[in-house]
Amino acid sequence: MENTCLFAGKTTPGLRIGIYFIMRAFSSTIGSTVKFILDHIFLVGIAVLSGGALLWPVLTQRGKKASALEVTQLINRGKATIVDIRDADAYAAGHLRDARNIPLKDLKGRVGELDKLKNRTAVVVCQTGARAFGAAKILEGAGFTDVVVLDGGINAWQTQGLPTTK
Repeated sequence: MENTCLFAGKTTPGLRIGIYFIMRAFSSTIGSTVKFILDHIFLVGIAVLSGGALLWPVLTQRGKKASALEVTQLINRGKATIVDIRDADAYAAGHLRDARNIPLKDLKGRVGELDKLKNRTAVVVCQTGARAFGAAKILEGAGFTDVVVLDGGINAWQTQGLPTTK
């Protein structure tokens, strides 16, 4: 039986043998991979779990982040409302200009104070940027359509030498 090469259109009697060896090598690779996984299932499980633990924070943070530069641009254009969710002491130590201090624990009850500002971009600020995603969800649930989180929080803002007020 003759085999035809698809690329050159020529008859190649050794094509069947070449395909056999390629498929055998491929199945051998898969077989050895499966054997390794089964022989070392405990170690593979630990690797998968630790990889998942490393990815979990990235995968669970839903929402938009904005860098300090992007937030600065929003502030300069007058299109942003800054919501600082830190406690009053941290806010008093230094905050972004014109920021409104509504601590995270009080945000659900006080979100009505921001109703007039729903047409603007709400920038949520906390100390490190970690807790702000929860506040962003609360604001989105209250009807804010454009909510972003300051990536890295006030710490990143100050690290870049940007001004704060007291």
